[in-house]
Amino acid sequence: MVQNVATEMADLESEDFYLLSGLEQGMRFSEWVAREKLPEFARLTDEEVEYRLDRCERRGLIERKTIQYVGYRLTFEGYDALALRTFAERETIDGVGAPLGVGKESDVYEVSSYKPMALKFHREGYTEFREVNKERKYTADHKHVSWFYTARKAAEREYEALETLYPTVSVPRPIDQNRHAIIMERLDGVELSRSKLESAQVRPVCSLIFEELALAYQNGFVHADMSEYNIFINSEGITIFDWPQAVPADHENADELLKRDVKNTVGYFQRKYPHEIGEVTIDALTDAIKAEEFTGIEAFLDEE
Repeated sequence: MVQNVATEMADLESEDFYLLSGLEQGMRFSEWVAREKLPEFARLTDEEVEYRLDRCERRGLIERKTIQYVGYRLTFEGYDALALRTFAERETIDGVGAPLGVGKESDVYEVSSYKPMALKFHREGYTEFREVNKERKYTADHKHVSWFYTARKAAEREYEALETLYPTVSVPRPIDQNRHAIIMERLDGVELSRSKLESAQVRPVCSLIFEELALAYQNGFVHADMSEYNIFINSEGITIFDWPQAVPADHENADELLKRDVKNTVGYFQRKYPHEIGEVTIDALTDAIKAEEFTGIEAFLDEE
């Protein structure tokens, strides 16, 4: 758990981070880093490496395996520690608080700074790397791709999208990024999936979502994974979050992915609010978003 790593940070010494960074370097080439290569990667003496291995293994920051050789690798907690150290050195955060959400591909925590923020750790690739590797474009051209490379690229992709879209599109304000982690604005409100809209609110909220998707498309990105679980709603409107799978609007599959986003969003409203959102002409709605001609969901409802 990240809270456990955060409590250990004060006890870690510079040489411990030299070892963790050395393992990070070595894992670019193999999943398990041979023990004899660690002095070179970590720039420590053999005796110092042995001492640091014991300290870091006891804290759950690394793990060991004997194959044809004795190998070591970072755990996600070890990778978390490297990112947290960088954020602390940059004075981006002061401390880590309670979890805000823990999922299959990311964990989100409250962090303290000049105001409450959110810290998102990407977890892609750690437990289901083969499945993720097949689906994620940013791993396709690498023969050896470690889980932390997959997670780091996901964080970089998401941060790039947020930096491009904010504040024109209603997305979380990006603040900092390092390795597999992003610091962003903490969102207030509730997930759309857990909200209960009044009948008069359904069509305006649905229209607002498509207005934001249209703005995102005009500013160069398709979300590519829209669902009721990555839309926050509050009294001020909506915020669309979770952008690591976003693709550029000029990507060869962008139109197909946009149509899927539209279909998924419409499908949610049709299931939960069938009296307010009936049949929708998905193709026409998608075309209107691309052409900057979307003015409201009513124009695409078949109400005959």
